[in-house]
Amino acid sequence: MHAMRRGLLVMSVAWATVVGAVGAAAGSVAPEADVSHHGHIALLDGRLDVLLLSENRGPSALEDATVRLVFSEPLAPGYRLAPGCVWGGDREVLCSTGPLRVDGTRHETVLGLRTAGAPQELTARVSTAWNGGATDRNPADNDHRVLVLATGDPYVF
Repeated sequence: MHAMRRGLLVMSVAWATVVGAVGAAAGSVAPEADVSHHGHIALLDGRLDVLLLSENRGPSALEDATVRLVFSEPLAPGYRLAPGCVWGGDREVLCSTGPLRVDGTRHETVLGLRTAGAPQELTARVSTAWNGGATDRNPADNDHRVLVLATGDPYVF
C-alpha cells in the first residue's frame, strides 16, 4: 500500500509539472519584432571603419538587442570600443542597440578598429545575437555576410 501511495504521489507531481509547464508556455507569448541591421564597412591599410544602423519594424518594441560582428581576420587588441560594445574574442565585437521602438528610430553604432595585420580583404558577418526573446519572422534582414576589399570604399549591407 505504501508503494502504491508513493507511485501515485510521483505520478501526481509529474502531472503537475507537465501541466504547469504547458500552462506557463501557453500563458506567456513572446513578443514579435523585426530587428534589422544595415550600414557599411570600409577597410584600408588595416583600418576598419564600421557604421551600423539597427532598427525595429515591429510590431512590438524591444528594450534591447545585441548585434554581433565577426571578422575573418583578427583585430588588433587595445582599441576602445563604442559605448555599449564589448570584445567577444579577437575577431568578434558585441554591441547593445539599446531600446528599439517600432516607429523606425534607428540606433547608430560607429566602430573604428584595426586589423592585426594589413589584409587585402576580409569577410564580416553582422547578425543579431540576442533580441530579448522576441520572435522574428524576417531574420534575413539582420544576418549579413559582407566581403570587404582593402580599397577604403564602403561596402554596404
